[in-house]
Amino acid sequence: MDLKSHCPKKVVTAKEAIAEIKNGSRILIGTGCGEPQHLIRTMVKNTKIQDVMVYQMLSWTMADYVNDPNFLRRFALKLFFISSRMRRAAFEGKIDYIPAYLSQIPKLFESQRIGLDVALVQVSPPDRHGFCSLGVSVDITRSGMNAARLVIAQVNPKMPHTWGDSIVHLDEIDYFVEYEEPLVESVTVIKNQEVALRIGYYVNQLIEDGATLQIGFGYMPNAILPHLTDKKDLGIHTQLITDAFIPLLENKIITNKRKTLLEGKVVASLCMGTEKLYKYVDNNPQFYFRSSEFVNDPTVIARNDNFISISSALEVDLTGQVCTDSMNHIFYSGIGDQVDFLRGSAMSKGGFSIIAMPSTAQGDNVSRIVSSLNEGAGVATTRGDVNFVVTEYGIAELEGKSIFQRVMELSQIAHPKFRKDLIEAAKKHHYIFPDQLPPLQDDLIFLEKYKKRHAITNGKVVEFRPLLPSDEFEFRNFYYSLKAETIYMRFFHKMKLFSHEVAQQQWASVDYRQNMSMIGLCQKGGHREIVAIGSYADDGTKRAEIAFVVREDFQGLGVASILLAQLETIARENGFKGFTAMVLEENKAMVRVFKNQYPHAKVTYAGVGEMQIVMDFDPPEVE
Repeated sequence: MDLKSHCPKKVVTAKEAIAEIKNGSRILIGTGCGEPQHLIRTMVKNTKIQDVMVYQMLSWTMADYVNDPNFLRRFALKLFFISSRMRRAAFEGKIDYIPAYLSQIPKLFESQRIGLDVALVQVSPPDRHGFCSLGVSVDITRSGMNAARLVIAQVNPKMPHTWGDSIVHLDEIDYFVEYEEPLVESVTVIKNQEVALRIGYYVNQLIEDGATLQIGFGYMPNAILPHLTDKKDLGIHTQLITDAFIPLLENKIITNKRKTLLEGKVVASLCMGTEKLYKYVDNNPQFYFRSSEFVNDPTVIARNDNFISISSALEVDLTGQVCTDSMNHIFYSGIGDQVDFLRGSAMSKGGFSIIAMPSTAQGDNVSRIVSSLNEGAGVATTRGDVNFVVTEYGIAELEGKSIFQRVMELSQIAHPKFRKDLIEAAKKHHYIFPDQLPPLQDDLIFLEKYKKRHAITNGKVVEFRPLLPSDEFEFRNFYYSLKAETIYMRFFHKMKLFSHEVAQQQWASVDYRQNMSMIGLCQKGGHREIVAIGSYADDGTKRAEIAFVVREDFQGLGVASILLAQLETIARENGFKGFTAMVLEENKAMVRVFKNQYPHAKVTYAGVGEMQIVMDFDPPEVE
């Protein structure tokens, strides 16, 4: 449709449109890469415009002017999120930050809590029915248009035509300024490829096929996407779409087939990326752009079963409090969409949230996991909202955990050089026992190769992995789930208590090389419980003494044999030539396990009713 022939009085130059803005106006500008650059530049050049208040979600073009004192005397910038280009201006107090949940911002406009006089937006050219599209910027732009008394639109053929709440009829716009220019492009730079690779590896372990994902703002959540290529039928319901989604869409990793809300659709509010992304979403019916009051509404999010929120943070304290928008007293980014999606994921059937972040900042000199949030740091996400925290050192599971457990979970995924100090600080805060041992100050990434999943003969799947300090409470629960007979077979006496001190003794010897403990976990409801433990310890003869405990309902299902084979693999790697074991003569099942694995085992009687079994490993096969 030709605008000049259909509504000639509405088609004006940028100067003419901007001249309609009165001094003292409150102006909303479209978000991020969808902002109308030509209108912004024209407005700034018009020196008659004074004392204007500008509201924007993500600001780009205005960053070119914030160091000009004359500009700052004329314009007051109020931002709901501080972009990287605006960060220094925020540090220097040149802009104002409005902390607000994205889902609630449209209500601020609608209720006139934040009154708007003008909306400056960018749209695609109208179709033959007179409908334009807000393209890559729907989020709060749609609601801002509805609340403003004057709407000025830059009509740009470069703006993609997207579907959903992005559709705007000519009658909703007061003035059109036809001006073609490239959209703002935003390229996400991954700061540390190795760290991103390791975080992606751990996040991958938490995501099942068919899950619906939200990917938050920032480089880290987007850096995770390339590590999901082994998944099937993922769905997307998220605020922001970037270039990182395209390979997963092209390779049918993201299909949206198993979504329970808007099946087959990528639901989003805005795009920020390159021209390749803008061309990809243009007239693409699989993308459904909705405004923030829909996309970010926790009750809407929760209608997606198996919903997983993935976002980042500046720091997390040992109790699970999360800061996302400030470093000390300096505002750095924004609350954004994190809280909305965390709460939506918590209400989703099978849903949960992940906070993914590097363990350190400033060249490994500052820990992002801290004993307490720094002075001035804002709590964006409370202790009660966090499920998983992931760094390059592992996964911390916080949901339903006590402060003691949280300290242990988080300290063991902190950078190794900060772990001891975190434990000492936790003791001073009285979060943990005074005798608590810190996690090893080693990079334990090598333990990942020891993780295995096995289907056992009763059809259940057991995950086997090394024992960690944070397993103390599950270890205790496992012990107290055992019958007295089973305990006697393992410890040779009727051990009645498994106290914190006993657990510390167990943990004190584990170094994952000369002394090793492996556990077997099985899913029960919403968590996994320990059903078996196998350990070896250096006996000083190039052999290691080995012992097992398997819960009664998992005995006779091959669990001990699996653990034995895994422990042999680890023991061989660490230079051991065999195992020894002390077994009660009446423990015929355990004797059978050993003899089946080591037919040439030597058995001698070590005392009344006790046998020592010596099991040498077969020589390694020569290739």
